[in-house]
Amino acid sequence: MIKEMKALIKSILVVAVLLSTGVSYGFATLEVLPTNNFVNKGDYISVADAKGQIVYSGRINYSGNLAHLFDFSQLKDGTYTIEINKDFEIEINTIKVKNSEVTFIESAKDKIYKPVFRTQDSKVLISKLALDTDEMEVELYFEDELIHTETIKGNAILNRIYKLDESLNGEYRAVIKANDRVFIENFSI
Repeated sequence: MIKEMKALIKSILVVAVLLSTGVSYGFATLEVLPTNNFVNKGDYISVADAKGQIVYSGRINYSGNLAHLFDFSQLKDGTYTIEINKDFEIEINTIKVKNSEVTFIESAKDKIYKPVFRTQDSKVLISKLALDTDEMEVELYFEDELIHTETIKGNAILNRIYKLDESLNGEYRAVIKANDRVFIENFSI
């Protein structure tokens, strides 16, 4: 009976140790899974110092949390702007580095929605969410000659569909100016 009790106590201790290890691991894992600043493989990153000089740029090789994928603590002390260029938006983060300690400045976080271009036959659709600006300037070029310019204003979505002359086959370029940025899309019909 005493052997069975010792075996039972050992079993309970082993289970208790396993449970406590699993629980502490679970808490540690939660600390590693923040949802902010998630980036995807293939996004483009650029890091600029306070003077606007690019100190790093390139494609992101792995999906995950920005702070875990890049070691910003190696930067010199100062304030940096990090831009993540995604498919339909540009996320802008500001960090401060002091004595190799990195702080994300949440109040300086911003997002710019990029215009979306679609072409089909001789039509081109240009659309942009207007959550960050209420206007965009559109310039259309055919073979480097300006053929149309327009400023589009709106509340929720800025969009236009342009029907181009089907007989003018060749190279076109759409230049969109919004949010103090220039977006260029080259296409052919």
